[in-house]
Amino acid sequence: MKFFLDTANVDKIKYYADMGLVDGVTTNPSLVAKEGRNFEEVIKEITSIVNGPVSAEVTATDSENMVKQARQLSKMHKNIVIKIPMIKEGIKAAHTLAKEGIKINMTLIFSPSQALLAAKAGARYVSPFVGRLDDISHIGMELVETIRGIFDNYDFNCEIIVASIRNPLHVVDAAVTGADIATIPPDVMDKLFNHPLTDIGLAKFMKDWESAFGK
Repeated sequence: MKFFLDTANVDKIKYYADMGLVDGVTTNPSLVAKEGRNFEEVIKEITSIVNGPVSAEVTATDSENMVKQARQLSKMHKNIVIKIPMIKEGIKAAHTLAKEGIKINMTLIFSPSQALLAAKAGARYVSPFVGRLDDISHIGMELVETIRGIFDNYDFNCEIIVASIRNPLHVVDAAVTGADIATIPPDVMDKLFNHPLTDIGLAKFMKDWESAFGK
C-alpha cells in the first residue's frame, strides 16, 4: 500500500519524504489556507520534494469552471492530480478532463455507487472518507471493502485512496482491506511509529548497556 501525506505543510512533507515514506501528497483548500502561503508556491514546492502524485483541488462547483481550473493546475507540474468533488457537475468535468489525459482524484466519496460512477467517468483515484462516516456511526472501512470488491470485478484503471484517516487503526485496516493508498495526516503518521513496549524495551537495553559498560 502506498502512503500519501494529507497536508500542505512543506516541512512535514520533507521530514517524512527523507525517510522514504511519502509516495504522494493530497491537499485541499483548507489545508493550503492553514499554511497562510500562496497556493501555487506551496504546490510547486511540494512537487519539488515528492516524486509522486500531488492532488490539488478545484474550488469551482460547475463543470465549466472546474475544467478551466483543472487545466491551469495541471500545467504546474506533470505530477499534479486534480481533486474534484463527487457531484454531478464534478463527474461531467472528470469525464472531460480524463479524455484529455488529466488525472482526477474524485473526492468526498461516501457510497459505493459514487465510487462506481467516478471510475466509469474516468477518475484515476477515488477517495472514500472513512473518518467522516465513522463520525456518524457508520463503519467507514466497510465502504472501502465494498469498493475494493467492485473494482476487482472490473478493469477500472482507478485506485482507492482511503481518506479522512483519524488514527493508526484506519491505516492498518486500509492495508488489510486491500486499499491502494492511505492518505495520512502528519499527526497520525507520527503515531504509527509508537508502541509502549518499544519504549520499554529500548529503555531496558540502554540500562543494561550502561550497567555493563557505563554511559
